[in-house]
Amino acid sequence: MYDPTVARLTYRALLGRHRALMLSALPALLLVIAIAVRALDVADDQTAIQLLGGFGLATMVPLIGVIAGTGAIGPEIDDGSIVYLLSKPVKRPTIIVTKLIVAIGVTIVFSAVPLLVAGYILVGGSQQIAVAYAIAAVIGSIAYSAVFLLLGTVTRHAVVFGLVYALLWETLFGSLVEGARMLSVQQWALAVAEKVAGSGADITSEVGLTTAAVLLTVVTVAGTWYAGQRLKVLTLTGDE
Repeated sequence: MYDPTVARLTYRALLGRHRALMLSALPALLLVIAIAVRALDVADDQTAIQLLGGFGLATMVPLIGVIAGTGAIGPEIDDGSIVYLLSKPVKRPTIIVTKLIVAIGVTIVFSAVPLLVAGYILVGGSQQIAVAYAIAAVIGSIAYSAVFLLLGTVTRHAVVFGLVYALLWETLFGSLVEGARMLSVQQWALAVAEKVAGSGADITSEVGLTTAAVLLTVVTVAGTWYAGQRLKVLTLTGDE
């Protein structure tokens, strides 16, 4: 279910000059803020949680997920180059799974790794805060990549819809509106962070760990499966 050629083409598309700059902007900003906070000697556990959770997990991770998830397949569909890929003897589910793996990898590198580094800059190993948010970012990266990869197969406006979801639903409604929290990837990832950090850290989620694990699995598997179905429909349309 993994094709090296598809992976290489996808990495090349995602890590081109312009997209790489977009992917790097938010992590760089996070690290600059972390360094500034530490230099001003105002870093503590609560400050770290606010920065890593409020900016990192709630904003940076979903936005990077949008860029990586939609960019893994959306541009190829838009410019028609997907036809070249579909003409190769590669199964459609293999194409989707390979692109998902690449999108997840890119999202993790540009979100989880900076979160881990920023956390250690701020508070070192205190309360496992850095590790907790890094693991939460990994979990979030998987779900976001599946959701936004699916969007890339469903609509030509995947980036727009992805940004609306990331900025409005995850950042605003997912953080503030109680009923929306149950359907927030951010809250599912926070449930994992809460478990890793333990009761000593002030990291809380509105969703229980078991519920979060089930929802994360359902969204990832269902999104990947349906993206594969959409790619099959696209192939049939092209043949006709």
